[in-house]
Amino acid sequence: MDLIEACRVFVHVGERGSFTLGAAAARVPQPVASRRIAALEKRFGERLFDRAARRAVLTAFGRDMVAPAKRLVQLADALEDDVEKAKLRPLAVAVPETCPVRQLALLDAAAREVGTILDFRHAGPSARADLLRSGEVRVALVALPPDEATWVAPLGLASARDDGAEPLHIETLRPGRAQRSSRRIWIQPEDDVAHVRDRLVQIGHRAALAPAQIAVAATLTAAVSDVVRTNNLLLCPAAQADELELYWRPVAGDPVARGYGVSAVAGGDADQLRGGLGAQVGRCLAASAGSGEPR
Repeated sequence: MDLIEACRVFVHVGERGSFTLGAAAARVPQPVASRRIAALEKRFGERLFDRAARRAVLTAFGRDMVAPAKRLVQLADALEDDVEKAKLRPLAVAVPETCPVRQLALLDAAAREVGTILDFRHAGPSARADLLRSGEVRVALVALPPDEATWVAPLGLASARDDGAEPLHIETLRPGRAQRSSRRIWIQPEDDVAHVRDRLVQIGHRAALAPAQIAVAATLTAAVSDVVRTNNLLLCPAAQADELELYWRPVAGDPVARGYGVSAVAGGDADQLRGGLGAQVGRCLAASAGSGEPR
């Protein structure tokens, strides 16, 4: 027996003095209302209505039970309201500052289709982890080495001029004796993490690049401004290069890549982004599915 729904019928019938009117108020057929009242009486071990009366007349026990039954129904209704409000509470997610607005909007739309509202907080790699630790967000898209990541975005070098689409050999950037300046590779703040920055520096060292040729930009805007004014290069995924209207080339040899995973306060929150929304999250990150285990 559903105690709450039986009490709901009992309250409506008792208040109206009619099984017909009470059943209509409870939005159930009269036979259903009668069965629920009978089940409630069996549970309580006492009659709630005087069966000898022509109307639905409450017994003394029934009159005593109307108020507590009403409180139970009201509490159940309040709980249902709270459940619906909780479902509408946005899921705060820390995302990279590089995520395109359109892709985030499509991710939000897809989430709403399955009953989740997302609240995006843009931040750099270390700041996203800080937001999660402080409880300001419930989920964060965190930077991970590619072999541990759920999503991976290969990185290449983008420039303002079309140098062709073939892989770029880092050693070709080695400064010559007669050169007064050499091309610089800008690492944007999103890639200022050990598994990207240190790997690129190592590749540059093997290629005999000058230390100053690989540098972390203060902002992505500053890096792109320099690239469009000079012959310098920006480390980025191909999709981001297209968005910035730059020409992109992969790096020859050992690849450099961004990796991302989901970290969350509650496992269910992380599963929402890894599951049905996973492909859309990947598009926001300009990344495809990686081989790493979910985190």
